[in-house]
Amino acid sequence: MNRRKLKPFVIPTLYSIAFLALVVSLFFLREALNTPVFEEGEDFEYVNETIFDDEKPVVGTTKNIIRPYKDSEIKILKYFYDKDAEVDKQKESIIFHENIYLPNSGVDYGGKENFEVISILDGTVITVKEDDLLGKTIEIRHSNEMISVYQSLSEVTVKKDDVVTQGQIIGKSGTCNISSELKDHLHFEIILNGTVIDPEKVYDKTMKEL
Repeated sequence: MNRRKLKPFVIPTLYSIAFLALVVSLFFLREALNTPVFEEGEDFEYVNETIFDDEKPVVGTTKNIIRPYKDSEIKILKYFYDKDAEVDKQKESIIFHENIYLPNSGVDYGGKENFEVISILDGTVITVKEDDLLGKTIEIRHSNEMISVYQSLSEVTVKKDDVVTQGQIIGKSGTCNISSELKDHLHFEIILNGTVIDPEKVYDKTMKEL
């Protein structure tokens, strides 16, 4: 069997081609690494803006919102003011303080002294304070969109930055100066996307349904 010999110039040529291919590959690799993902001034949108928010939701979207109390004897003392409601119900939704009429921004619950107040969902306590008019107040963030507010408390059992679970006792009802005629009660508000809404319309619903 005759063996064929490669011509003298073939091997150097192959080495030259391989070297040239390596140089070209390194050039394109360097260009790719130096090229920004987004050009300056280019418009683009994030898939979800909330991934950059400091506040992180701590509530499952499948949980039903519960009332801020467990005692079955508790009833509504003053309704949320709805401009579209009937006149008789609007009259029951007005706060009269120092000769000034104010629309009620929440619902006032009462019927029993010092009843336990609970969190309506999992969340993080963002505010605990005492106000001359509103009494002891707790605010809980349940998501980037929703905050619940508990006012007119006599006792508070949580502090700022506490993570609470749905149904956890956070305080007890009490009195406040702005609605002193209601005596012992809980003033409860829900803020959704920066707007106060009627709490009576959210119970037994999930966050997705609001």
